[in-house]
Amino acid sequence: MPLPKAELHLHIEGTLEPELAFALAARNGVTLPFKDTEELRRAYDFRDLQSFLDLYYGLMAVLRTEDDFAELADAYLTRAAAQGVRHAEIFFDPQAHTARGVPIGTVIEGLATALDAAERRHGVSTRLIMCFLRDQSADSALETLESAKPHLHRITAVGLDSAEAGNPPSKFREVYEAAAALGLRKVAHAGEEGPAAYVREALDVLGVERIDHGLRCMEDAELVERLARERVPLTLCPLSNLRLRVIDLLEEHPLARMMDAGLFCTVNSDDPAYFGGYVGDTFHAVREALGLSEDRLRELARNSFEASFLEDDEERRARLIAEVDAYDFAVELQE
Repeated sequence: MPLPKAELHLHIEGTLEPELAFALAARNGVTLPFKDTEELRRAYDFRDLQSFLDLYYGLMAVLRTEDDFAELADAYLTRAAAQGVRHAEIFFDPQAHTARGVPIGTVIEGLATALDAAERRHGVSTRLIMCFLRDQSADSALETLESAKPHLHRITAVGLDSAEAGNPPSKFREVYEAAAALGLRKVAHAGEEGPAAYVREALDVLGVERIDHGLRCMEDAELVERLARERVPLTLCPLSNLRLRVIDLLEEHPLARMMDAGLFCTVNSDDPAYFGGYVGDTFHAVREALGLSEDRLRELARNSFEASFLEDDEERRARLIAEVDAYDFAVELQE
């Protein structure tokens, strides 16, 4: 039985495995520029964030119907549950779909079909986070928020993702203010390829409650002290950082140093179909590469539940944290 954990940084489009991509392409009459799944997997050798995004958005062409999105989400939940995920807060990118002519309602209701059944089928509670593409205009983000209003009962929070360099958080001040007025929680990617200053902007201009990635905060000692003092959760994705060349070796990842500095860290998979592992795989990888102790792994798992948007179910949060505290790592090693 794997260590119980929550996943707080997961792009549902980034769980599109090659086999499912080809199956959906066949179903929807889409021709992919790869002859088979193996050729597609070989394309997952990225130079940087942009080279990944080019393939990531291209493959989305196979996602057309509510059934497609439901199948995508259920496939993720099946894998995640097998790796110990008990709660998942799932990002999706509506602009990437509406730009292809897929209505936002198709995306949200399709995902919701799988999420509504997640506790019964997989023992996983879920929340849905709608992300704005930061390399698109602020007006496009506002239009997206407006179009999502009939579906807000499905959405817990808003986020900010895609190409970070040259797209500061402050660009999206207005849409974040509008989201807050609608009662939505707020998170944002910052400090992955962008500078530590973007982390400050996300906190001070957008008013976010969590920073997605954030590892470049380590370049600013005053910011590190603030993040630790204010206990701002950071949703780190070490395998993603490795595959996108943010770091050269997993052994160089700052996770352990960040924890030593008192930062409120969590470990997540980001886009697992593209980056070589789901969140359980990521836990195993950082344990080996960084020599993390059982206490450190337990801290990361506990943090994931503490940082989650489970305020409407504190009983579940407390129960899951108790499971983490009582977890016997010897059981996992025997499996």
